[in-house]
Amino acid sequence: MGRLDNKKVAIIGVSEGLGYATAYFALKEGAQVCINSRNENKLKRMKETLSKYGNIHYVAGDVSSTDGARNVIDKCASLLNGIDHLVVTVGGYVEDTIDNFSGLEEMLTNHIKIPLYVINSSLRFLKEGSSVVLVSSMSGIGKASPDQLSYAVAKAGLAKEVEILASELLGRGIRVNGIAPTTISGEFEPERNWKKFRKLGDDMAPPEDFARIIIWLLTDESDWVDGVVIPAHGGARLK
Repeated sequence: MGRLDNKKVAIIGVSEGLGYATAYFALKEGAQVCINSRNENKLKRMKETLSKYGNIHYVAGDVSSTDGARNVIDKCASLLNGIDHLVVTVGGYVEDTIDNFSGLEEMLTNHIKIPLYVINSSLRFLKEGSSVVLVSSMSGIGKASPDQLSYAVAKAGLAKEVEILASELLGRGIRVNGIAPTTISGEFEPERNWKKFRKLGDDMAPPEDFARIIIWLLTDESDWVDGVVIPAHGGARLK
């Protein structure tokens, strides 16, 4: 039996890396999955590849507004007949500085606003025992970088967002956690031996390493973990 047997998992903002890998591992653990991004062709390819592992659906749509997020979540919930767990993997990265913080609005939208829009839209379906996972970054909770102003500020805010949301939803029995990856290297490929691409202490790691942590946060194995952002750096911080 899988650790997510018959659970309904919505993964919002799926990329070719982390979101794709998370969908794969969720299916392998027995979940029914609905993936989302703005690119319908990408979603079709992913569904074709992943269908042999389980029950997967997709909803193409933009979640950068409250109405857009509600539309996507409603469609996912209809396809899955509910939502037990929610993962938001919306990405986006820019480099900027105090002299020209041109990426600020984009980063705040992607990493602060969109998770709020999506979670707000999902609360009608989430219930006691549900788990929400967001994605921060070691750039947001670790050592500062002089050329990542907007990105790091947004990811730091997202880490605090996890804690605040977990506190707010505590009484409803809904857990909210996050992970803070280092740099995610490359695109995901099902069934490959990803561990050959990294070693402990590397600054980058394949998406599988981080996706497996997300899956653990969705399972009952982590049911006493709430309001935390797990630093997922594979020892790189210790060098």
